[in-house]
Amino acid sequence: MPKFKKRWLILILLALISAILLAITSTAISIYLYGKKINTNKAEAAIVLGAAVWGEEPSPVFRERINHAINLYKNQDVSKLIFTGGVGEINEPAEAIVGKRYVLARQVKSSDILIETKSRTTYQNLKNARQVAATHQLHKFLIVSDPLHMKRAVMMARNLGMDAYPSPTPTTRYSTFRSQIDFLIRETFFYFVYLVFKI
Repeated sequence: MPKFKKRWLILILLALISAILLAITSTAISIYLYGKKINTNKAEAAIVLGAAVWGEEPSPVFRERINHAINLYKNQDVSKLIFTGGVGEINEPAEAIVGKRYVLARQVKSSDILIETKSRTTYQNLKNARQVAATHQLHKFLIVSDPLHMKRAVMMARNLGMDAYPSPTPTTRYSTFRSQIDFLIRETFFYFVYLVFKI
């Protein structure tokens, strides 16, 4: 192969790699900044995205989401809480059940708590929550999750036709630089997976 052709192929390859790296970097930055936005919207319900449970208790990540939802409820930013999430491990209660028990012990009315217990992914959380909400004539939502999870979750909700707005937890278990970087890398990957495959 002539030298000039090799040179052009190398330049094209470098340009392609640079474009991919730029797309990944800009997406990661947008995910990070999106989670920093302060939302002042009120809604009919907060949809609390599921996370792991430890036995009968919410994991630290899930607990932060639930506590934020309680604050939204007590501040009258929402009137209903929708908990999502099925069974992660055998012999453990569903995530939504654990969330419901936790808020009941903190003076949230039982009539203001809705649950779905079948979902295993963020997309399923939102799809099932939408069905629960529809049976109760709820149409406007705050999505509650960790800041770095917000951009993908809200995009999914809006693609499902939901009038949804971000409400990231003001505190998070992903507080160290290392844990945030790990979460951001994972979330950037899943963001691209959803853009391409819608899953």
